[in-house]
Amino acid sequence: MKKKQQQHPGGGGGGGGGADSWPHAAPAGGAPAGLGGWKRRVSLLPLLRFSLRDYGFCMATLLVFCLGSLFYQLSGGPPRFLLDLRQYLGNSTYLDDHGPPPRKVLPFPSQVVYNRVGKCGSRTVVLLLRILSEKHGFNLVTSDIHNKTRLTKNEQMELIKNISTAEQPYLFTRHVHFLNFSRFGGDQPVYINIIRDPVSRFLSNYFFRRFGDWRGEQNHMIRTPSMRQEERYLDINECILENYPECSNPRLFYIIPYFCGQHPRCREPGEWALERAKLNVNENFLLVGILEELEDVLLLLERFLPHYFKGVLSIYKDPDFSVFSAFPVVEGIKECHGYQALALPRWCTRVDTATPGRHILCKGENTPAV
Repeated sequence: MKKKQQQHPGGGGGGGGGADSWPHAAPAGGAPAGLGGWKRRVSLLPLLRFSLRDYGFCMATLLVFCLGSLFYQLSGGPPRFLLDLRQYLGNSTYLDDHGPPPRKVLPFPSQVVYNRVGKCGSRTVVLLLRILSEKHGFNLVTSDIHNKTRLTKNEQMELIKNISTAEQPYLFTRHVHFLNFSRFGGDQPVYINIIRDPVSRFLSNYFFRRFGDWRGEQNHMIRTPSMRQEERYLDINECILENYPECSNPRLFYIIPYFCGQHPRCREPGEWALERAKLNVNENFLLVGILEELEDVLLLLERFLPHYFKGVLSIYKDPDFSVFSAFPVVEGIKECHGYQALALPRWCTRVDTATPGRHILCKGENTPAV
């Protein structure tokens, strides 16, 4: 009996049940070969379970990849988000010949029209724009037509088409009355413009027709070759007081159509044209400045349209840059016009204070407009 009790704890007995009762107990002298192999199989079960889950994940990933590849082939190129990602990262992980390159990111606004009013400093602004276009790389679109501001319907359509197809960002400038792009299915651009005290504007044009400007001493001979000498040297006060046609036509320097538009009624001074001009200024013009405050106008343009006008004020103040010359105001002009014309600048002042969202730089309650 004692021998059997001593053999049982040692595991040396012939009973198989004793050995199976404690599979976890390792004998002092090392486990038998059969028992060690069974323990290794037991220890592999957790690893086998995790491997099945990982295997399923890999299969799901492969399925997504295959579906993405199929979509890639059916759509004819990479999806848009990959193009955007490629543009953001700079370097691509796929071939460069897959589809068109990503579109150029344009500044906003990228379509600007400056339908400049004659004798309101537009030549100075255009000179600045030529310098700025080279500096900032925008497309400055100009026109050689200077004396055709009213257009037929077909002419409007053709001009709008030519402007709309220009490379963006562009700034188009021309002496032309307001154009409604949306009427002909185009994208309405942002408008800017500059107006001027009408007395100063009248004086500028009066002397310009007779004696030209800095572009050439013989400029007046080209513009008014048939003007007689006595007419060329006619005193401006006499022209006004004697009601010469050049100085008495109320529509001669009418600026409302530049904001009213191409409608025939826009050329008739009256309440209808004024109200329509005000509506267009509110809805389509980012800024309407006045020439007498040109430095303030340029500063605002630099703030609102930096991708076009950044640095314009420093260029304008450069001593090497040529600027316009002004003529003194003649009291006879004030007496003639009587300040009874439609007061667009005075209205602009009210808009500037009553509507903070608008950027219309028109000042002076005593400033006439026409």
